[in-house]
Amino acid sequence: MTPRTPSSGSDPKNTAEAAGHDRPAPAKKAAAKKATAKKAVAKKTTAKKAAAKKTAAKATAAKASGADTRKTAKKAATAAKKAPATKAAPRPAAPEPMAPEPVAPAPAAAWRPEDPALVAVGIGDRERLLAGTHHDPHSVLGAHPVPGGVAFRVFRPYALGVTVVAGEQRAGLRDDGEGFFTGLLPLPEVPAYRLEVDYAGTVQHTEDAYGFLPTLGEFDLHLIGEGRHEQLWQALGAHPMTHDGVTGTRFAVWAPNARGVRVAGGFNFWDGTGYPMRSLGATGVWELFVPGIGEGELYKFEITRPDGSRTLRADPLARRTEVPPATSSIVHASHHEWGDAEWMAHRADIPAHEAPFSAYELHLPSWRPGLTYRQLAEQLPAYVKDLGFTHVELMPVAEHPFGGSWGYQVTGFYAPTARLGTPDDFKFLVDALHQAGIGVLMDWVPAHFPRDEWALAEFDGLPLYEHADPLRAAHPDWGTLEFDFGRREVRNFLVANALYWCEEFHIDGLRVDAVASMLYLDYSREPGQWTPNEHGGRENLDAVAFLQEMNATVYRRVPGVVTVAEESTAWDGVTRATHHRGPSGFGGLGFGLKWNMGWMHDSLQYMSHDPVHRRFHHGEMTFSMVYAYSENYVLPISHDEVVHGKRSLVSKMPGDWWQQRADLRAYLAFMWSHPGKQLLFMGQEFAQGAEWSETRGPDWWLLDPNYGAAADHRGVLDLVRDLNTVYRATPALWARDVHPDGFQWITGDAADDNVFAFLRYDTDGTPLLAVSHFAPVVRPDYRLGVPDDVPAWLEVLNTDAARYGGSGVVHPHPVKPEPQGRHGRPASIRLTLPPLATVWLRPA
Repeated sequence: MTPRTPSSGSDPKNTAEAAGHDRPAPAKKAAAKKATAKKAVAKKTTAKKAAAKKTAAKATAAKASGADTRKTAKKAATAAKKAPATKAAPRPAAPEPMAPEPVAPAPAAAWRPEDPALVAVGIGDRERLLAGTHHDPHSVLGAHPVPGGVAFRVFRPYALGVTVVAGEQRAGLRDDGEGFFTGLLPLPEVPAYRLEVDYAGTVQHTEDAYGFLPTLGEFDLHLIGEGRHEQLWQALGAHPMTHDGVTGTRFAVWAPNARGVRVAGGFNFWDGTGYPMRSLGATGVWELFVPGIGEGELYKFEITRPDGSRTLRADPLARRTEVPPATSSIVHASHHEWGDAEWMAHRADIPAHEAPFSAYELHLPSWRPGLTYRQLAEQLPAYVKDLGFTHVELMPVAEHPFGGSWGYQVTGFYAPTARLGTPDDFKFLVDALHQAGIGVLMDWVPAHFPRDEWALAEFDGLPLYEHADPLRAAHPDWGTLEFDFGRREVRNFLVANALYWCEEFHIDGLRVDAVASMLYLDYSREPGQWTPNEHGGRENLDAVAFLQEMNATVYRRVPGVVTVAEESTAWDGVTRATHHRGPSGFGGLGFGLKWNMGWMHDSLQYMSHDPVHRRFHHGEMTFSMVYAYSENYVLPISHDEVVHGKRSLVSKMPGDWWQQRADLRAYLAFMWSHPGKQLLFMGQEFAQGAEWSETRGPDWWLLDPNYGAAADHRGVLDLVRDLNTVYRATPALWARDVHPDGFQWITGDAADDNVFAFLRYDTDGTPLLAVSHFAPVVRPDYRLGVPDDVPAWLEVLNTDAARYGGSGVVHPHPVKPEPQGRHGRPASIRLTLPPLATVWLRPA
């Protein structure tokens, strides 16, 4: 669950969006550029005067279009001075810059006298291109057949000159002012051509971005328009590619309310004026293929809002980002070669609810503070494998601006946080875990997003990802915005995002955060602050439909993946199939597992009582079995239970240090034997006394042999290892988790003794006997009824064993039943119950 924090994003003072760029260049370089620009413009002015004298027709055309040579030179110099002083990022895919060359005018015979109306950019198009409100720049810019030849139109602000190179032919274009260059070549058709763009101090050789057909096909656009593009990340965002034999990057973004969209980045000094995108019809998608740039480039989208104002936005589908607090998106292509083929081939062999499942929850940035993804890959798999957990559950890894949100306020839904490395580095970590036999679940947060002005909030000037109704948009608890689940494109964005993590990163499961806040229109809202649904109810029908679609799609496309709901209410059918309707009239939500928040709350409440008072709260430990088979449950001792004044798990226990540790050990074994899957948060496996803090992580020093009480903590760690070892080897503890015939009480009403005893059964009927005793006394010869078809019982785990830090009251020899009935059974055994301990026995 998202922590309640005063801030949801990075300090606006740390961002440079208001200035239109991210990082100022050093002052000396900026001054040098200004001086060079002045000299180059002066030289250019002289050349243009000479050219004007030689070609009267060309001068007349320039005059007709309003392009005065001296005025143009002055504007160019001024524009060069005002150009953003951002330092361009390295461009590994761009051609090597060439030395400055004079712009060679074409021979007079190469040009035809042109009608400015056919060749020059019209006033209307010119104004819209300059204002960033042109929907179809490709219809104006580039090369276009016209009467008399091919018209070339180039829009390059700050350029001193532009030359068209077509094979052996070179032709300098006329400067029409304000960055527009045009000319007419007497050619029968549009040739293959390149541009030489002369800037102050350099010449850029490039293909013309406006000479390409769209890179998105009709089928992609149809699926996007329908909200059914299940691999949306392959269509939108920034993609290095080869298009028509030319390398570059395709940019595409959904912004249906925008009057215009341009690409700004390190490659154009964060000035998107010369890079307008085209609108691809009614889908609201804008697209541009930019030749010559590739991986590693920083970029954002410069969006002109409906009111004419502009905003610079990170890419909602960026697959890589800068390290916060920087906010730019980065062009990315994956090069990771997976080595987990065996894991992937077999992860669907057994459904999660019928398999052993014990998850170690952790916050990657603070598990071992300072480690990168690749460094974590060297330590985390070995640690988790040694302790015997079947899975890790990662708190959110998607990019987020504020570290104090623990990742639950996401701005980069398609990008692993750059704090720990690149997307391929994160893949390397997942790969290492799989090769160690460990599944990977991650927290996924589709309920809400922060209001940062460079991210999703009012992305194109109007509510887009959030609901248009302010009462439906604002999340009352976290100061964030809720997604508009009723909008098909928003549902598509989220459903595809779930698939993205599973397909691209081989994630084995998604734990969906804050499901309850999505399901109810009145969640944390008072009367008058919410509007009932069309049936007059409080259910958010749009959210229900979204969750059903997400689960159905994930399970259809990615076999072996499990979805887990953090849902804290009694909503009917969270783990029921979507096509099976329940008493409420709704189909199931379709999740594979659900967090059992009721069990967690009740059992921790019981454990917090002093043992002498526990008999009055006995039902808090038995009530979970009333509804244990209503859903497929996970028993979660998560990060939420060890922060914000709730104390660590061992510190919740009453009594002195010995009793606290004994209670913790007994409780963990009770949890591992209770129907349901297991989840334990980092630090609790070795009885950390302090609450978790994302700034420092677990107190690993407690395990240092030089620390006096290290043995106490290592005892708990050893118990967790043995719990997992015995658990994985005992199908009775997991194979029938969701079937009532997998559990039988022996005694659930021994309140005066603080005793709970029950049987767990494997699919073949093999039992395991679990006995928990939550009183700090030894009870000798405690009689328990047992089946009469088991000749003897052997103790396989006792939390009071000396090696765990207990008192050593154990049963080293088989225990034989006696023909004396007890608890409604024909036979019974006598056990010495250790103090504050849980004992497991299996047939000898």
